[in-house]
Parts: sequence; C-alpha cells; structure tokens
Amino acid sequence: MDLDPRMFDPVCPSGALPFQIGDKWTAMVVLCLEHGPRRFTELRVPLRAVTPKVLTETLRAMERDGLVVRTAYAENPPRVEYALTDLGRTLLTLIEAVRAWSAEHLPALLAARAANS
Repeated sequence: MDLDPRMFDPVCPSGALPFQIGDKWTAMVVLCLEHGPRRFTELRVPLRAVTPKVLTETLRAMERDGLVVRTAYAENPPRVEYALTDLGRTLLTLIEAVRAWSAEHLPALLAARAANS
C-alpha cells in the first residue's frame, strides 16, 4: 500500500496545532484554568513537576495561539492572571475524549509497552 503523498505535505495544518499528542503541559494548563482565572503561582501548585521556565514558555505559546488571555493588573505588587479564551475552552472536549480513551485503553497500551521493551 502506497502512502498518500499529501500526508507529509509541508502545508498540512497539523503543524499548526496548538499542542502535540504527548504535550502534557498545555492540556494540564487548560484543565487548571477550566474553572476560572489563575495566577502563575496558583498554576504552579497542581503543576509542581513543571519548571517555571517551561510553564512560562507554555503560557506564552498558549497566549500566542489565542488559547489563554494574560491580564496584568496595575497593583502593588503587580498581579497577573491567566484565563482560557473561548477558543481555549474548546480544547476541554478534546481532553475529555483523550481521558475517556485512556481510561479504556491505557492498561492494554502499558501491557504492550512492557511486552515490547
């Protein structure tokens, strides 16, 4: 069977996706912001495994892609909050689908990995 030559087309929209399969931080940030805005330090609590640098990069990329909005308040000390945009909220459906798939298929996937390592 021949591969469809369009599959690896440089203009394929998959390269523009806001996250790749396996990019756990974007999905986790979306979940952290599901119920409303949070400050950077509030995001660090549930995302304790992510470094501040990676979290900053993730938030900047999500802001660039229109998934989150960053609001800076002119207070002393300064306060910054991140919130999902309407576009960012659409990712919740995809994340729920992945969670459902994982609940059903993760044991088989882990068994296959163990058998093949």
